[in-house]
Amino acid sequence: MTHKHNIQARSGGFFIKENGKTAAEITYTPQGDGVISIDHTYISPSLRGQGIAEELVRKVIEYARAEELKIIPACSYAGHYFDNNIEDRALLHS
Repeated sequence: MTHKHNIQARSGGFFIKENGKTAAEITYTPQGDGVISIDHTYISPSLRGQGIAEELVRKVIEYARAEELKIIPACSYAGHYFDNNIEDRALLHS
C-alpha cells in the first residue's frame, strides 16, 4: 500500500503534515524491558478511509522489529490491526 503522503518520524511516534499541521499521527511510549505501547492514532477527516492508520501502525511495527521491541496495542485501532493481521502478532507483548 503506497500513499503520496510523507510519513515522518519523531521521538515517540510517526506523523504526516499537511499545510503545516499534523494531519495524521501515531504515538508510542516506552514501557521498559524492550516493550512499547501504541497509545494513540489520529487521522484527520480529510485523510480517513485511505489506509493511513494501517500504514502508521506498520511504521511502528517496522521500528519495533528493527529495535527488537515487543508491542502493547493500547489504542483501539492498534488492537484492531493486530486482531486482523495474524502475521504481525509475534510482536505482541505477552
